[in-house]
Amino acid sequence: MKAIVAAVVAFGLAAGPVSAQAPAMPAALPPGLPAPRDVAFPGTIQLFVDASDTDRHIVHIREVIPVAQAGRLTLLVPKWLPGHHSPADTDLTKIAGLKVTAVGQVLQWTRDSIEPNAFHVEVPAGVTEVTAQFQYLFPVQERDGEILHTDTMLALQWTGQSLYPAGWFARRIPIQLNLTLPKDWQFASALETDGRKGDVVIFKPISYDHFIDSPLIAGQYFRTYDLDPGAKVPVKMNIVADDPKNLEVPDKVVDIHRRVVQEAYKLFGAKHYDRFDFLVTASDTVSIGLEHHRSSEIGVEPDYFREVAGKGFGRNIMAHEYIHSWDGKFRRPQGQFTGDFQAPMQDELLWVYEGGTTYWTFVIEGRAGLYTYDQTLQQLAASMAVYDNLPARQWRNLVDTTYDPIISNREPKSWTSWQRSEDYYFEGALIWLEADTLIREKTGGKKSLDDFARGFFGVHDGAWDPMVYGFDDVVAALNAVYPYDWANFLKARTTRTGGGAPLESLARAGYRLSYSDTPTDYTKSNEAKRNVVGLMYGPGLSVAKDGAIREVMWDGPAFKLGLTASMKIVAVDGRGFTSDRLKDALVAAHGTDKKIELWMQEGDHYRVVVLDYHEGLRYPRLERIEGKADGLKPIFTASDSAARK
Repeated sequence: MKAIVAAVVAFGLAAGPVSAQAPAMPAALPPGLPAPRDVAFPGTIQLFVDASDTDRHIVHIREVIPVAQAGRLTLLVPKWLPGHHSPADTDLTKIAGLKVTAVGQVLQWTRDSIEPNAFHVEVPAGVTEVTAQFQYLFPVQERDGEILHTDTMLALQWTGQSLYPAGWFARRIPIQLNLTLPKDWQFASALETDGRKGDVVIFKPISYDHFIDSPLIAGQYFRTYDLDPGAKVPVKMNIVADDPKNLEVPDKVVDIHRRVVQEAYKLFGAKHYDRFDFLVTASDTVSIGLEHHRSSEIGVEPDYFREVAGKGFGRNIMAHEYIHSWDGKFRRPQGQFTGDFQAPMQDELLWVYEGGTTYWTFVIEGRAGLYTYDQTLQQLAASMAVYDNLPARQWRNLVDTTYDPIISNREPKSWTSWQRSEDYYFEGALIWLEADTLIREKTGGKKSLDDFARGFFGVHDGAWDPMVYGFDDVVAALNAVYPYDWANFLKARTTRTGGGAPLESLARAGYRLSYSDTPTDYTKSNEAKRNVVGLMYGPGLSVAKDGAIREVMWDGPAFKLGLTASMKIVAVDGRGFTSDRLKDALVAAHGTDKKIELWMQEGDHYRVVVLDYHEGLRYPRLERIEGKADGLKPIFTASDSAARK
C-alpha cells in the first residue's frame, strides 16, 4: 500500500507544470461605500407607502430621491439602528421587486458584493431625481418572521420600507412621508401630519435620522389616552388591539401611567421632545418593543391593562422605554452616535445607557405606584441573586457583555450561567444603586443620584438633538454631585472578574441578601410566567412543568451529574415527575444524608442519576439588618402619599 501511495504522489508531482508559476493572490476588496458627509442634501425625498393590503400584507413603496450629479448613486437599507445594539436584523429578502427609474428610463441596479444592504445605480447626465419602487413583504405566518401586519393592525418601522442615499449624514437628508392606510384605520406616531389627499396621509418633512426614529402604529381598533392633560408638550398613550375590549384602560391604571410621566419630569428636570407617543400593541400576534426619542414601541398581552398593570409583576416596559428618551436617546454614548445607519456603533457604555435606564425604571416604577415597595425589594433580590451566583463572572467582566448583542446576535445559549448574556442591564443597575446609596450616606441624605440625573440628563430643556458623552463625562457629572474617586469606582465594577455581584449598597442601606425555602411573590409570578420551577440556587437547574430541563448552573450539583438542557426528568425516586414531587424530595433531603434518584431521558436513552444535595430549597429575598435605618425606601417610594396607595 505504501508503495502505491508513493507512486501516486510521485505521479502527481511529475504531472505538474514544468515551469515555475506565480502563486495566486487573494482578490482585492472593492471600493468602500461613500462616507457620510456633513453637507446639505439636494432636495427632499418623497416617500409614498401604501400599507392598505390587509389580505396579503404587502406594502408597496415608491420613493422619489433627488440626486446632485451624474454617476454612481448608492441606496442603502438602514443597518445599524439606535436601540438595537447590533446590526439590524432586517431580512433583506423581504424587500422585493426593486426597480429604479429616471426620466422614464430603467436604471440597472447591482447589489454591493460586500455590503448586501447597498444598491448601486448609474445616474445619467442631466437627471435630477430617481424613483425607486419596491415591495416590503411582511410575514404572513410566524415561521417566516415577526408578524407586524395583520387584518386589524400594523407597525411600520421604516427600516425595510425606505432607502436612503449614501454620502450624507442622515440628519442632513430631509424626507416626507405620504402614507396610505386601510380604510377607517387610525394611527399614531411622533411624526407630525401636514394634511390629507383622499386616503393618503401627508406628513411634514423631517430629517431621515429622526424619521427612522419615529415608527408608526395603526389599527382598526384604536384609542388614545392623554397622560399629561393640558400640557403644552403632549404625552399620549396610543393603543391598537386585536379586540376593541382590550382598548379599555381602567382610570386607576391611567393615573399610574400619568404619574410615571410626572415622576420622570421630577427626576430629570427637563423634557427632550416636542411630543411623546407611547405606541402600544395589545395583541397575541403583533409584539414590538424598542425605544425611540419621541415615542416608544411596546407590545403587551391583550389583557395587560385590565389584568396586569397595577396588580402584579411584569409591567416595567412602559417606564423603561420612556426613560430612554433621556438616557440613551438625548444623552447617548459617543460611540452610539454615527453619521448614518451604515457605520458600526460601539456598545462599551451600555452599562450607562441600559444599566442606568434599568435603575431609573426601578426608581420611577416605585415612585409612581406601578409596584409596591415590597414588590420592588423582591425584584431587586432576584437580580442580586442572579449576579451574586453567576459563575461566568469568574472570567468575563461586565463591559464585555456590552458586546453580547453583536457577538451572539441575541441567539439562545446553552450555558448562560457560564457564557453570560446582556448583563449590563441588571448588573449595571446594581452599580447605579450602589452609587446612589453611597452618595446618600456620604452626604447625610442631602444629595443622591437624583442630583446626577438632573445634572446629566436635565440640561437643554426642550432640545431633542442628541448630546453625546464619554466615560470621563459620567465621572465629572458624579463628581459634581459628590467628589469621590468615581473613575476607579466605576472601572472596578465594570472591568473586574471574580467575586460576587456589586452588593455593597445593601449593607449601607440596612439590608442583606438571604435565602429562604419559601419563594417570594415575585419568584412565584416569574416561574408561572415562564412555566418553570427555578432551583438554580439549590441543585442548580431550572425545570419546566413537564420535567424538561431548561437551564443548568455551570459547575453546580446538577452540572456535575452531567445534566444539560437537552434532558428531561421523567421520575423522582421511582415515581413519575411532577414539580411538587421534585421539591418535596429536596425538602426531605435537607439536612440529611438522603440522596435523590432522578430518572433522566435524553431522546430515546434513559439513565438514573443520584443527586447528593442537602441544602433544600433556596429562594432569594432581602432581609433587614436590625438596628440600621432603611436606606432603600427613600429611593423607591414617592414623597407624596397618592403614589404609594
